[in-house]
Amino acid sequence: MPGKLRGIQKDVIHFYRQCIRAALRKPRNKQQHFVTYIHEEFDKYRDLPRKDFGTIEYLLRAGDKKLKMYSRPELTDIH
Repeated sequence: MPGKLRGIQKDVIHFYRQCIRAALRKPRNKQQHFVTYIHEEFDKYRDLPRKDFGTIEYLLRAGDKKLKMYSRPELTDIH
């Protein structure tokens, strides 16, 4: 990705990092399950046009809800 990140690109990168950080707070033997899930979810939309702001914003909101749910301490595994 050449050049500086702007606007929504920064939001996506920030959200991805939040997800990875949340995965690393899970039990060590389950962390890879969470990281794999995160990669699978982001890969689903890899080809989404960068200028499809409405869809990207929707996915960020939906992802935030999932992140809050999966960040709960009592949830220890995802697969």
